[in-house]
Amino acid sequence: MIRNRLTIRNLFEHISETFFNYDNKLLQTFIQLFKQPEDVIVSYINGVRKKYVNPISFFGLALTLTGLSIFLLKKFYMQHLDFSSLFGDINLSQNAFDSSFSFGLEYNSLIYVAFIPISAIISWIVFIDKKYNLTEHAIIYLYSMSFLMVLMFFLAQIALLVTPSNYMLFSLLLWPLMFIYHCYILTRIFKLSLGSLIMKSMLFFILFFVTYIGVSILVFVIMLITGVVNLEDFAPK
Repeated sequence: MIRNRLTIRNLFEHISETFFNYDNKLLQTFIQLFKQPEDVIVSYINGVRKKYVNPISFFGLALTLTGLSIFLLKKFYMQHLDFSSLFGDINLSQNAFDSSFSFGLEYNSLIYVAFIPISAIISWIVFIDKKYNLTEHAIIYLYSMSFLMVLMFFLAQIALLVTPSNYMLFSLLLWPLMFIYHCYILTRIFKLSLGSLIMKSMLFFILFFVTYIGVSILVFVIMLITGVVNLEDFAPK
């Protein structure tokens, strides 16, 4: 016999208990990744697997929120986006803007997924003296990217509500935020001095930039081959 029928009220209470209770593992994982990321990441690597949400589940949640954010963006805000605020000095056709942006939105989740192994490989090379294997480096970026994706979901909704025309500029803040946060967590995980942090960060940035350029060229070629964009779209106005 069902003692408590499902209602909007008890469903909301269950969701609140699951996601927003301070003692909840999900909320604690998010908070600790901000306060003491090494406690979450290093503990998981060292075998403590029940204290926090595991990285795969956390990443799955982050991808779900990212998909929801893209849906809301495409459904309610596309007409408000101001591409000129981002590319005002570049002579590209509106079709190039629209096609490139739509392509990025469609494959946004795949981009985040690809970021994990790429960053893990680069990190493994940069920190090869720290005795972490490739899988353990992947755990670092599963947690770090999940944290940033969840954070950006909530920040993006605020930005879209307050100033949707400046959303493109806001989205650029993700890159410096990613860099600063990863410097922060890597410093805490590997106990880096300021000098070591600067050297490791420079090497990581160089390798990541080279990889990013290579991947960007590959994506552009794929977009040309599949007809998403045409060379004529990039001709001067």
